[in-house]
Amino acid sequence: MRRLFTAAAVLIVLVAAVVLVRTLTLSSRQLDVVPVAGMEVDESAAAARLGQALTYRTISHQNPAEFDPAPFVAFRHHLAQTYPGVHRVMQLQVVAGYSLLYTWQGSEPEEAPIILLAHSDVVPVDPGTEADWIQPPFSGAVADGFIWGRGAIDDKASLVAILEAVEALVGAGFRPRRSLYLAFGHDEEIGGDGARAMVELLRQRNVRALYILDEGRSISEGELPGIEGPVAQIGIAEKGYMTVELAVEQDGGHSSRPPATTGLGILGRAVSRLESNQRPAAIRGAVREMFATLAPEMPFSQRLSYANLWLFGARVKASMAQATTTNAMIRTTTATTMAQGSYKENILPARASMVVNFRLLPGETSAIILEHIRKTVADERVVVTVLGPIDEPSNVSTVDSEPFRALPRTVRQLFPDVLVPPALVLGATDSRHYRDLSANIYRFAPNRMKPGDGKRVHGTNERTGVATFADMIRFYAQLLRTTAG
Repeated sequence: MRRLFTAAAVLIVLVAAVVLVRTLTLSSRQLDVVPVAGMEVDESAAAARLGQALTYRTISHQNPAEFDPAPFVAFRHHLAQTYPGVHRVMQLQVVAGYSLLYTWQGSEPEEAPIILLAHSDVVPVDPGTEADWIQPPFSGAVADGFIWGRGAIDDKASLVAILEAVEALVGAGFRPRRSLYLAFGHDEEIGGDGARAMVELLRQRNVRALYILDEGRSISEGELPGIEGPVAQIGIAEKGYMTVELAVEQDGGHSSRPPATTGLGILGRAVSRLESNQRPAAIRGAVREMFATLAPEMPFSQRLSYANLWLFGARVKASMAQATTTNAMIRTTTATTMAQGSYKENILPARASMVVNFRLLPGETSAIILEHIRKTVADERVVVTVLGPIDEPSNVSTVDSEPFRALPRTVRQLFPDVLVPPALVLGATDSRHYRDLSANIYRFAPNRMKPGDGKRVHGTNERTGVATFADMIRFYAQLLRTTAG
């Protein structure tokens, strides 16, 4: 017994020593760069141009019958008038009716090109919420240090900032060594058919990019445990996307003579089982890389945990599961978003349905999730149907490459106070359609987001700071100077 206690004590001491050594020997992974001033930007003039872009109601509706092409055509003409330098040196091809593919031929066309992505479409404003906006949602007002309007974050700010940067570079006499493509989709919010069409064109031209940069993550504060300052999360992977319908068919009839369980009741139980049996949590891939990069910057207690996930992984996952954003980083999420029954309150539905959206964690597949749904629902009365196309989780782009290092280097040159880790993108972007065109696909727009700003995306009072927008222009200009020049 004494030997057993001695062995246990020795083991505990060894584990404690390993944990302590791993924690104390962590060194910062942040690039040590010399700050640069960045391009001079007339902030008020640039803000006014973004504001003007926000006045175009380039809305993507889920119902194709509601699509209005006129604002997209008008927006294209507006860009041609506003950015004459861009349109002088770059060839514009209109794709799928309304997507815009710009090409700037490099002086060394044999070199792998660069592709910058953005999208011109925006989501609708929820009916009845217009009065809740401080500034009208399509006013493009510049007030109180912000540019207000639908698309000010997602994603006209990126699109206009890219064009502002290229216009300024053209004016400064810059000519790229590598070819540059700007691919601006018109329907990212409803699936990205425009992006698919542009990808097919680029594939026909045998384009293989050095890197591709799209929207995705931003410079945020207060989002990650143990980190108080601003963090620029560079998305190196993206979750997958799948939506299923759960449906039950029964005899309809008068609600005064209902069956023991109605169709909606059956579906309610099915959805409850799915929500009560979430997919398992896992810290891997992009999220593991993120915490490996941030751990040296954390206070000792958090650093101890994140430097030793082999021992404290379960505790870290339990902590992350308590908040919606961090919970979404570590598991495939289940979200019931729509329900439909009868058209009148006293009529039993002959067909009832509920729609559930899944965002797939890299490492899982749609086949795994479909099997999970069927086993969890476990009710033959419920018919499971996949709605629309499935997007499997993206590949995880490497952080051990010069294309990736160019991004944190540019961020740190312009914003020395910002930490830069790789990260996982929780939503869906047009970049998912480009996976065959480059091994280096990254998702980041340098928009500074304060705590609470996340709810403005697709929500009320969407806005971008005037100073932040100027910094976005400087970021794209500096990135192109150093990677395309």
